[in-house]
Amino acid sequence: MKHDLLIIMPAYNEEASIGKFLGSLKEFGILEYADIIVINDASADHTVEILQMLNVPFISHPYNLGYGAALQTGYKYAVTGGYRYIIQMDSDGQHDACNIPKIYDCLRQKDTLGNRPDLVIGSRFLKESQSFPMPFTKKVAIRFFRRVIKIASHQVITDPTSGLQGLNRRVFEYYARFGNFDNNYPDANMLVQMSLLGYQIKEIPATMHKRTAGKSMHFGIIEPLLYMCIMLFSTYNVFVRSKWKLLQQPIYDKGGNNPDEKI
Repeated sequence: MKHDLLIIMPAYNEEASIGKFLGSLKEFGILEYADIIVINDASADHTVEILQMLNVPFISHPYNLGYGAALQTGYKYAVTGGYRYIIQMDSDGQHDACNIPKIYDCLRQKDTLGNRPDLVIGSRFLKESQSFPMPFTKKVAIRFFRRVIKIASHQVITDPTSGLQGLNRRVFEYYARFGNFDNNYPDANMLVQMSLLGYQIKEIPATMHKRTAGKSMHFGIIEPLLYMCIMLFSTYNVFVRSKWKLLQQPIYDKGGNNPDEKI
């Protein structure tokens, strides 16, 4: 039986952690109301064998395309499958399965005006969040992009690099189209884009753990600094494109609209 919620998990060489995380989904009863798809981004280890052993659905890229491309593959799968909501999570065990029901509830919950959020971010920096100490360079990057987002979109986002996100269909349908999503580094740039286009973004407290195996894509000292430069350029690019789209299409749907009435 297909559910209306799909969990998307990009995976690249996560043999040491993905099995344990998938087990936690069963422990929390997640699979009783959600489907799952793992996007195997051409892992060279035993990730695929573990997925096959656990009988978990997955899509494999023929070669490594990167984190953003893996997410977009998941978005296209969700559009084709007719899902209403997705929650994207890392497969390295940093995102606790307990976050899933909270994000799912938030996506469906109306505010005082009767609207639901389009995009829900699990934040490490809100009251009641539970996280782990981060390297100094990553803290600097997060603070920097908080400021960038505030300047570009006038919206406060405490955790602009969080990969733990819930999206309604209107958002992932937009992301699935060519040219609407960054296939390399989809972080602060995408939040600026969606905020400027009128989509409603909300943060909730999240529980996250320190990576215990594998290598982060922002590992080291040089990588975070290089990431900041790339992301700054990309954010400027989406800022200009989003402003141009608004000028060309002044009747863009606003994020406050009820997404359930549009599906």
